[in-house]
Amino acid sequence: MRRPLCTDHCPSETSARTSSLNEDHRPMNTECEEGNSVYQGYYLRRSNVDRRVFQRQAMAKSRRLALRGPAYMFSARCNSLSLTEERFLEAAEYGNIPVVRRMLEELPELNVNCVDYMGQNALQLAVANEHLEVTELLLKKENLARIGDALLLAISKGYIRIVEAILAHQAFADASKLTNSPLQTETSDDFFAYDEDGTRFSHDITPIILASHCHEYEIVHILLRKGARIERPHDYFCKCNTCVYHQRHDSFSHSRSRINAYKGLASPAYLSLSSEDPVLTALELSNELAVLANIEKEFKNDYKKLSMQCKDFVVGLLDLCRNTEEVESILNGDTELNDNFDSTGRPSLIRLKLAIKYELKKFVAHPNCQQQLLSIWYENLSGLRQQTTAVKLLVVFGVAVGLPILALLYWIAPSSKLGKIIRGPFLKFVAHAASFTIFLGLLVMNAADRFEGTTLLPNMTVHDHPAQLFRMKTTPFTWMEMLIISWVIGMIWAECKEIWSQGPREYLLEPWNLLDFGMLAIFVTSFIARFMAFWHAYAAQSYVDERYTDLSNITLPFEIEYYRLARVYWVPSDPQLISEGLYAIAVVLSFSRIAYILPANESFGPLQISLGRTVKDIFKFMVIFIMVFVAFMIGMFNLYSYYLGAKQNNAFTTVEESFKTLFWAIFGLSEVKSVVINNGHKFIENIGYVLYGVYNVTMVIVLLNMLIAMINSSFQEIEDDADVEWKFARAKLWFSYFEEGGTLPVPFNLFPSPKSVVSLAMKIKQTVLMPLNGHKDGGKEDTELNELGKQKGSNYRGSPRSSRYRRIMKRLIKRYIIKAQMDKESDEVNEGELKEIKQDISSLRYELLEEKSHETEQFAELMKRLGEALSRQQNH
Repeated sequence: MRRPLCTDHCPSETSARTSSLNEDHRPMNTECEEGNSVYQGYYLRRSNVDRRVFQRQAMAKSRRLALRGPAYMFSARCNSLSLTEERFLEAAEYGNIPVVRRMLEELPELNVNCVDYMGQNALQLAVANEHLEVTELLLKKENLARIGDALLLAISKGYIRIVEAILAHQAFADASKLTNSPLQTETSDDFFAYDEDGTRFSHDITPIILASHCHEYEIVHILLRKGARIERPHDYFCKCNTCVYHQRHDSFSHSRSRINAYKGLASPAYLSLSSEDPVLTALELSNELAVLANIEKEFKNDYKKLSMQCKDFVVGLLDLCRNTEEVESILNGDTELNDNFDSTGRPSLIRLKLAIKYELKKFVAHPNCQQQLLSIWYENLSGLRQQTTAVKLLVVFGVAVGLPILALLYWIAPSSKLGKIIRGPFLKFVAHAASFTIFLGLLVMNAADRFEGTTLLPNMTVHDHPAQLFRMKTTPFTWMEMLIISWVIGMIWAECKEIWSQGPREYLLEPWNLLDFGMLAIFVTSFIARFMAFWHAYAAQSYVDERYTDLSNITLPFEIEYYRLARVYWVPSDPQLISEGLYAIAVVLSFSRIAYILPANESFGPLQISLGRTVKDIFKFMVIFIMVFVAFMIGMFNLYSYYLGAKQNNAFTTVEESFKTLFWAIFGLSEVKSVVINNGHKFIENIGYVLYGVYNVTMVIVLLNMLIAMINSSFQEIEDDADVEWKFARAKLWFSYFEEGGTLPVPFNLFPSPKSVVSLAMKIKQTVLMPLNGHKDGGKEDTELNELGKQKGSNYRGSPRSSRYRRIMKRLIKRYIIKAQMDKESDEVNEGELKEIKQDISSLRYELLEEKSHETEQFAELMKRLGEALSRQQNH
């Protein structure tokens, strides 16, 4: 960093102020003037031109010292500087190579570690102003201090050649010098003397971390080749001695050091050059940072920014792909090292699954990724991809109509050409959608006999013969309900297989799975309650059949007579009533399940996403809503609970009435007279008016409008990025049909196919033979894991299986680095670059003056010799 020169910013018109400053610092000027005469006497052999240049520089320096005198408070050591040392620092700062070289050669007692008023030595000043030649001269001196500070400074400014020169110094023969931060060095060591108090960089900053922060790709590469690495911070909840000590000693510094380390790890420069698999590393790191953002709330924005940086890095790599092979390498990982193909030969897209799990929406919605997904979606039906919407609708209709036949053909020959077509993701989706549509049709048709109103009124009973109980007409399952039950059982079986394949944890993390689980659980509970009602009615009917043939004038026991009563006389807890209520809820959830397939359409997909976001907003809003609602409900109940029968209505007299009145008041369906008391207790009545008014203002005007604003904000957020949101949701939908298995839709999946029988037999065989071959297989597995670990540890060197993947990733990383460098070079010339040009001109000026002085001396020497030669000739 260049030292501030006040004269550069003070105009000549302010001579009065300059004069006063000179008077204040007259002793310093006197000392400098005396020092100038000594310095000039030392260089008396120099030419007159050179001496005049030095005099002008010394006078300018004297003015600068006078103007910045108070700044010497930063370092008490600067007061002891001799004029020679000040001249030495000045020459190092401004790149006066000849003077620095001469002083280093001719003044062996010169203290090269002397510091200026800011505590910076000559090496730091030369590095800060990018004087490579001066830096190289200083690095040749022994016992040079603050080399670590100079390295950090060169890295922060991006001076690559200076970094290389410093790293070539003998001090870095000790590898710990390169990997330790200022905090980790010994207190007696002056390697980081300048930053011992954190003047410029944080104590935990190492060279590799700083280079990563600054996105200096070439410097990061140099440091990595020398063995520097960024250590991953311990887990946030780590209880090791080191973490516990730092957490107790200085928790803020501990958190900042973790953030600095993660900034380095998340840097595109470090990700590109240090990782064997940069895509996987970036995906995992983005998720880790997103989790930390939710844990360390005080640094949430920092972690979220770093997480987004990792996501942008992966998107940038995907954007640089130029062919299908490169796209597949990013989406599948190392297909040669790992078995990333399923039994159908379809790529497993393991990296893409990870991106969906971690919600890298831009990555999943990228055109390169979407094109790859689209080709898999229309597998074995490539011609259908270019067809019009009308043709696709005809195909969907044909599959829906011929679903039983297609299911039968696949059941018989799953490996045939037709079976492979049916197994394709698109037709699998159409078959499952058609099956669910039929299920919804069954739910509608189950109530078709009551569309125009039921003929059996609640107070009526019917029977087929005199000895038949009425409940034997209402409790048995109809053939339509038996079909519905078969669909429900098929869906339960499909969910069980999904839980087995995904695992309970992954299964429960998907909201649609929770909806399916709830819907099926309610259906099953409804059918069980219905069956219990039928069982009790059947038991009563058996009792009657054993004793009576006609029930016209028979008085039965109450537990038997109950099953002859009309609906209006049933108890509220009757199993059939519970079954009908649960069935209604399940029907509603079944129709809401249609929203699952809406992302397949570009028009309805964003609407479905907005609807889901709205539901989340409503759940957040319900917390505040319930708090306010319960407060007013209990308050109004306490106010009017003593006036039951003394009001115009029963509002607020019971907890139930208080709930009903306040709930419907939200929609304007409650009356103001609900707070009126008949016996003239005006004080209570006025308090009721006030509370009821405040409730309406709070609920209707404030909270409901807040909910509307939240919903509008969520909708606008989705709308602003509708294309990315829709493509991400569509990719999640498609992936559910990419998995092997589950080809037969409900209820055809209930019939075991020959393929599933053979697969089950093979698994049973493996289970039986596992104890016999366990040792052998275990050894094989351990060998493979060890081999994989060795390959990772050696950066895949000598691994022919991963050569293709390494070649592709190397190609992409090169493109990414070149693009980053071009983007950096395309920026406008900034102030730092102008200063750099100025410094180069200054260094060139000193070199030209040195060359001119040298030539002048040679000319004077030649003239002297010529004069001596002429005088000798005249004497002869």
